[in-house]
Amino acid sequence: MPSSSTGDHFQSTVICDSLHYWLRQNEILCRYYSLHGHVETMAREVLRGANSVPDVEATLWQVPETLPEKILEKVKAVPRPDDVADIRPEQLAEADGFMFGFPSRFGVMASQVMTFFDNTNDLWTTQALAGKPAGIFWSTGFHGGGQELTALTAVTKLAHHGMIFVPLGYTFGKGMYEMGEVKGGSPYGSGTYAADGSREPTELEIQQANYHGKYFAGIAKKLKKRSPV
Repeated sequence: MPSSSTGDHFQSTVICDSLHYWLRQNEILCRYYSLHGHVETMAREVLRGANSVPDVEATLWQVPETLPEKILEKVKAVPRPDDVADIRPEQLAEADGFMFGFPSRFGVMASQVMTFFDNTNDLWTTQALAGKPAGIFWSTGFHGGGQELTALTAVTKLAHHGMIFVPLGYTFGKGMYEMGEVKGGSPYGSGTYAADGSREPTELEIQQANYHGKYFAGIAKKLKKRSPV
């Protein structure tokens, strides 16, 4: 695998599902896939941030594993958490918004995440996800591992489904301009570096992920309140 492949294999989909127009509670479904645990850490912070927004309920889901057990052992994959169930593509139709988290492979999302999107053909055919907000976050191996490219290539999936991409921008404030330490993320979303797999998300990266979840949930909530249906 290239250096960029050392990032975590978590995909997080934040799904804001409101039960009844502006009176509904926004249900945010965090979907992820992880190999080494880096994006799982980020996903749980995104979840916490989203849950801090009033009238939002966030839950965590995993993208199904596609690698055989023998390969997982060779790459020293961490055990999948017992408290997070696998998600099915059709569950996305029930949501109001999404946040996808994933590791980088050759500058694009990991194949497990691509496979999940490949299985959303029925949703694409009916454009069931069109008009729903979506955000993204990621993990890469090093500086050249796709902190920006991975985000840009992921937007194609959102566009084909007609989803509305909600970037982080520079709303995280001075944390976006930090030059005294290595920090993942960009205006496209929050991120972390895994290096050779031994590096863990820093406190600043965790704070950014938490803020990202809160910011996105707030946007999704506003869009739902303005929805005519």
